[in-house]
Amino acid sequence: MPQLIYPSGFVCGIDEAGRGPLAGPVVAAAVILDGARPIAGLDDSKKLSARKREALAAVIKAEAVAWGIAWATVEEIDTLNILQATLLAMGRAVERLGVPAQAALVDGNVCPRLNCAVQAVVKGDGSIAPIAAASILAKTSRDGEMLRLHGLYPQYGFDRHQGYPTAVHLKALGQHGVSPIHRKSYGPVKNLLENTS
Repeated sequence: MPQLIYPSGFVCGIDEAGRGPLAGPVVAAAVILDGARPIAGLDDSKKLSARKREALAAVIKAEAVAWGIAWATVEEIDTLNILQATLLAMGRAVERLGVPAQAALVDGNVCPRLNCAVQAVVKGDGSIAPIAAASILAKTSRDGEMLRLHGLYPQYGFDRHQGYPTAVHLKALGQHGVSPIHRKSYGPVKNLLENTS
């Protein structure tokens, strides 16, 4: 496990999940942690098993000074573009913290507009504790939502690929067409719509 940095003060970490999938929302989380109470096992959510992520998500929600989860809808993604929708979700997550953040650290290289100082940190989810925590909350929240959507649209197999463009998903898309939760601005979905209209 990496040695993660705990910023002092009310500094929130922000990360997102779901920029690449062809379906479902993009989800963002913001987390403020207490450096005096470090959480064991935090890491970039992509490096953790689903079971480990779920266990850590429960600990983060119980131990964090504050946390917020929010998303941008498929309609917002198609209207704004995925980058702007992601930044919108991040801003909403910070609003849901319930306490004002003194500063924010965002995974990646683009920052949302916030009412505090904000800095982008490339690969921050593997080096800064509140960003790692945010990556876990964003991922588990989105996976839970895709499982719910699988119940509504079981023919696409969202429980297996969470909407990412796997061979199984692309085949199902070809067989069943585009669902209301598919991102119509994304290449494979857009091409299918154009070829069937």
